[in-house]
Amino acid sequence: MSISQYTNELEPLPPVYPILDTAALERIGLDIVLAAEAFLEGGARILQYRHKGFWSRDVFAQAGRVTELCRDAKAVFILNDRADYAALLGAGLHVGQDDLSPSDARRMIGGGKVLGFSTHSAAQMRAAADEPVDYVAFGPVFATQSKAQADTTVGLDSLRLARGLTDRPLVAIGGITRENARACFDAGADSVAVISDLLPVTGGKQALRDRMEEWQGLLRFEVR
Repeated sequence: MSISQYTNELEPLPPVYPILDTAALERIGLDIVLAAEAFLEGGARILQYRHKGFWSRDVFAQAGRVTELCRDAKAVFILNDRADYAALLGAGLHVGQDDLSPSDARRMIGGGKVLGFSTHSAAQMRAAADEPVDYVAFGPVFATQSKAQADTTVGLDSLRLARGLTDRPLVAIGGITRENARACFDAGADSVAVISDLLPVTGGKQALRDRMEEWQGLLRFEVR
């Protein structure tokens, strides 16, 4: 399914949506720029930079480096939460329920960049119908450790319901692994956002690239 009428920056939405979570990478001692390089070399067509801490100059510079890598690889770069920094970097943006509203976020980043929006219930999904977003994320489908205060797990049945509530590309989020990804597609997802399952327990750049390639091979089937 193509990203909606708001941008032609990337069509269709890739089935695997890697998220570079700075906290998760720091916990296992991996450099985020190295991780971005590895995922892009492994075939990633979209990357999200997720930083929940303070945005220092070093963090902004790091995000800028990943922006350049994505630009060189002709992949879409998405910032999580921060419309101001996305506008400065010329990046796409993903916002949640407690962030700047999608309408205001669209005003910040303009009409030519990808804008995504997280939802966690049928009511939120319905409310997203009138928002100027290119895709809608829904979850957490499964239990996840990537958020300190995670929303209630919604499960596959709710994901199926969410599919019927939007004509936008639908991204399943929360606890997605190689073992359960296919079930998300069978439930109607167009893409799955992945953090932890893209991070091998050991190894450096080559291990990250290998894991990305494993995901790419796993998802070489037609999705809705």
